[in-house]
Amino acid sequence: MKGPEHPCIIVDTNVVLVSGGQHPDVTSGCVAECVLRLQLIMTDQVVVLDDGFEIVNEYLNKTDPKRQKTAGDVFALWVVRNWKNPKHCALVKLERGSDGEYSSLPQHPGLAGFDAADKKFIAVAAAHPAHPPILQATDSKWLDWAEPLRQCGVEVNFICPEDIERFHRKKFGE
Repeated sequence: MKGPEHPCIIVDTNVVLVSGGQHPDVTSGCVAECVLRLQLIMTDQVVVLDDGFEIVNEYLNKTDPKRQKTAGDVFALWVVRNWKNPKHCALVKLERGSDGEYSSLPQHPGLAGFDAADKKFIAVAAAHPAHPPILQATDSKWLDWAEPLRQCGVEVNFICPEDIERFHRKKFGE
């Protein structure tokens, strides 16, 4: 397993779900890569979260950390246990404008129609001083948003490129 490319990382919930076997259409290689990445993050990186715990709550709503049966469950519990530990987690204050949108959300025409549920990850990346990358596994819509996000200073690391491209072709017929 290679070391982290960036000391801080934002983990999209689908990485947690894939590592827990909650996405039946992914390859075993993708599951293994998600598990390895979460293990690496827990030992060598800092997970960046929002101070309103929107990301943590999403992890908890999609996992069962008390059971700790999957890598995703273990990761969610690790985040809950370590959110106050700056060696493992960093909290970013997210503010909302009068329109209800996150103030740190980048403005770019290529981001029109971005999923409301995913905006918190982008807002956290944009608000954190190091602009950490967002780790993404299988949400194929992010492929269309990767370049506009990059132009706004937000990087997306796709850890299952073959799977996500296959899902994108199936979903959008390309």
